[in-house]
Amino acid sequence: MVSIMIALLFLCLGAEAVDRSNFKTCDQSSFCKRQRELMPGQSPYRALLDTLELSDSRITLQLINDNNKVRLLLELYRLQGNMTRIKINELKPLKPRYEVPDVLLNDPPTEPMTLVAQDVNSVVLSLGVDEQRVIVNARPFRLDIVEGPKVLLSLNSRGLLAFEHLRLQDGGGSDNAELADDEDGQTVKEEEDKPGMWEETFKTHSDSKPNGPTSISLDFSFPGVEHLYGIPEHADTLKLKNTDGGEPYRLYNLDVFQYELNNLMALYGAVPVIISHNTERTMGVFWLNAAESWVDISSSTSGKTVFGKMMDFVQGSNEAPQTDVRWISESGIIDVFFMSGPRPNDVFAQYASLTGTQAFPALATLGYHQCRWNYNDQEDVKAVDEGFDEHDIPYDFIWLDIEHTDGKRYFTWDPNKFSQPKEMLQGLMDKRRKMVAIVDPHIKVDSGYSIHNEIRSKGFYVKNKDGGDYEGWCWPGNSGYPDFTNPEMRAWWASKFAYDQYTGSMENLFTWNDMNEPSVFNGPEVTMHKDAMHGNWEHRDVHNIYGIYVQRATAEGQIQRSGGTERPFVLTRAFFAGSQRYGAVWTGDNAAEWGHLKISIPMCLSLGLVGISFCGADVGGFFKHPSTELLVRWYQAGAYQPFFRAHAHLDTPRREPWLFGPDNTALIREAIRQRYTLLPYWYQLFYNAYRTGQPVMRPLWVEYTEDPDTFAIEDEYLLGKDLLVHPVTEEGAKGVTAFLPGKGEVWYDVHTFQKHKGAQNLYIPVTMSSIPVFQRGGSIISRKDRVRRSSACMENDPYTLYVALSPQGTAEGEIYIDDFHTFKFETDKQFIHRRLHFSDNALSSRCGALYSPSTHRYTHTMCTMCSLGYLYQTGRSISLFYSFCFDSAASVLTLRKPGVNAGADWTVFLV
Repeated sequence: MVSIMIALLFLCLGAEAVDRSNFKTCDQSSFCKRQRELMPGQSPYRALLDTLELSDSRITLQLINDNNKVRLLLELYRLQGNMTRIKINELKPLKPRYEVPDVLLNDPPTEPMTLVAQDVNSVVLSLGVDEQRVIVNARPFRLDIVEGPKVLLSLNSRGLLAFEHLRLQDGGGSDNAELADDEDGQTVKEEEDKPGMWEETFKTHSDSKPNGPTSISLDFSFPGVEHLYGIPEHADTLKLKNTDGGEPYRLYNLDVFQYELNNLMALYGAVPVIISHNTERTMGVFWLNAAESWVDISSSTSGKTVFGKMMDFVQGSNEAPQTDVRWISESGIIDVFFMSGPRPNDVFAQYASLTGTQAFPALATLGYHQCRWNYNDQEDVKAVDEGFDEHDIPYDFIWLDIEHTDGKRYFTWDPNKFSQPKEMLQGLMDKRRKMVAIVDPHIKVDSGYSIHNEIRSKGFYVKNKDGGDYEGWCWPGNSGYPDFTNPEMRAWWASKFAYDQYTGSMENLFTWNDMNEPSVFNGPEVTMHKDAMHGNWEHRDVHNIYGIYVQRATAEGQIQRSGGTERPFVLTRAFFAGSQRYGAVWTGDNAAEWGHLKISIPMCLSLGLVGISFCGADVGGFFKHPSTELLVRWYQAGAYQPFFRAHAHLDTPRREPWLFGPDNTALIREAIRQRYTLLPYWYQLFYNAYRTGQPVMRPLWVEYTEDPDTFAIEDEYLLGKDLLVHPVTEEGAKGVTAFLPGKGEVWYDVHTFQKHKGAQNLYIPVTMSSIPVFQRGGSIISRKDRVRRSSACMENDPYTLYVALSPQGTAEGEIYIDDFHTFKFETDKQFIHRRLHFSDNALSSRCGALYSPSTHRYTHTMCTMCSLGYLYQTGRSISLFYSFCFDSAASVLTLRKPGVNAGADWTVFLV
């Protein structure tokens, strides 16, 4: 086995690009191939309308497959917040089918529905809001959600609903099959066995499939829609592509070493959410299933005649664009949420009400992170730390990869290289800096390793199909995999982060969970066998939520170690819907290539659209060695992305920011310093993301919903609604063309204050020092222009407000302040949230108001906290300044030290 391990590592470390043969195509995944062979328009499913039952909170209705007489149960719920939930399961399965737990915040609250009309062919139900109704047609089964005369979404309009029921391999059928149907007297016609139904092989790996075929499929149609987004993670365009005639998008968390660009193959995370957008409406579909899934997209701008007569509603017969989406999953049930918007922020709030918002990070985590695989020892860490001070470059976190441990035994330190971890951590703490150390979810099988012994003795490892502990190869060699789906296992794991358990740890040590797809070097597709067991469930059922459970347990451990007072920081590579609640993600093992720099923008934009705002890419590229130009440009881009970390492979040359000559050091320093000046704005954006679910980094169309020119833009983006960023991502660029949106709006270059009109493509000459960033006219952005060695050292420095006037001479903004690292903003309501407004030559600060996703209303908030050390006054007016400067050429007025208080109501008059 040692020789096999060496060969595997050699293949990984020496690879120039991903080996596609290690990963399945749809044709190699038997359930995907079977489902894709089904032809549209031949649905065997019929709705049995006489089985309809309506209560205040739901309707139930049976469906029957006329080929095999297997019955399904459809449940429909109208949810608060303009959402509809549809569940389809077998009426009488031979055994329970997996339903994904722990992703939803709670059981979503419902609203009443009423029956409007029913006959032998259809049922119409009122959803009680905005004239929305559900129309169910019986033969073939089809469900439409309409609003007034418009169809918003159709289910099974193409007839691709397919539900492989649980049955016995000997042809014994299912308890869920009716031997004869009362209406037509047909008898059961069981589907004939096809290759891969009861056992499947891929390369040398066999999947025993003890439950046989269990896959599900359902198609959705979006009339009037051409643009879809979401379903990360893929190294591809922001706008989802048409997959007709090609590979579908795959959602299956995998360790893909140096992934390819412009490819729909699965990567490290999977969020099964699609967002549709046109000039009239934004909507979303959330497919709650944790098994391997494939998504087909078919778009057409002609030949799509919209639907005919549906009860007393008539849809026009004009030709219109339409996009059809088909979801295919290997197991589980159909559990889908339709979020009907109608605006982007409504969809974000609706999804947040289901799965939660982005965890509110401590301020320091929004600073710069320095990482590589691996810093050699404590002296190396100290030297790098001192290098930042010597070259006057701020940073907040230094990271340690797997080599810091004692033989890849996590929760330990190398006894020679890191013999005094507390001394190292204290040295960082003295400078108000922090560290992240990696803790991966594969555990070295070693009888001398206490972590392994405890997990084995408690029975917490994932089991193989024969009941023994599942073992595979990863960085430590032979490894066991804790069953993080087990809440007792997660509680035990969380306890290991206590200071008296994690020897050498301190309050400024945080965690990186890598390889949590899970990665198994000698497993099928470099991951766990699907017939491995998590309690009563196969790995195939839970695969895509394994990673979120790892991050959750780690985050809970950090919170518990502080007695529940400190916010955690956990970076994860694998993720699923809801991962935003537990920390940050990054885009994985990228390469030092211009294409990888460019693709980082749509990858992070896609994640933000589905709730995960805390995203970034390895600055400089993980693999290979970047040119100096690429490295500088990547720092400039990374400084304006939510998670800002440089990282590099073990075999790459060192690339600390000062190793590329003084001129390039200065350029990198300036990019990092720009990040630090904007920390107040970043912090405010993350606070709003935490409160409302709105993405921090967002595509232009989110704010300019009616402008089709924004719908496919992915080389620039907005931070909040007020900063537009167009990084330079082309080698040797002498200029970039940025689209400045908004007819009648103006945008200001943040470096020169030059004003530009909106609704234009602006050519911008660039040099190596250029980072094209624009502030929207009509906004007020808070900054801290005095940059120090870390964010903590800047906490008590003054804020600077940048007021960019609209054409009407007005501006508005906000500022948020708390203690920057604890939960007291929640538990004790200790924070300052101010609304800033400029009009009629007066700048004022008033108590803030927040949008609540649960109530869909703005509510006033506490405006002050008694422990910040500020003096509070209300109604204070200032009319005299001791220091001001007016630049007539740039039309910039600078007021210095006005003496106003961050926590008070005040007004500054310009006379």
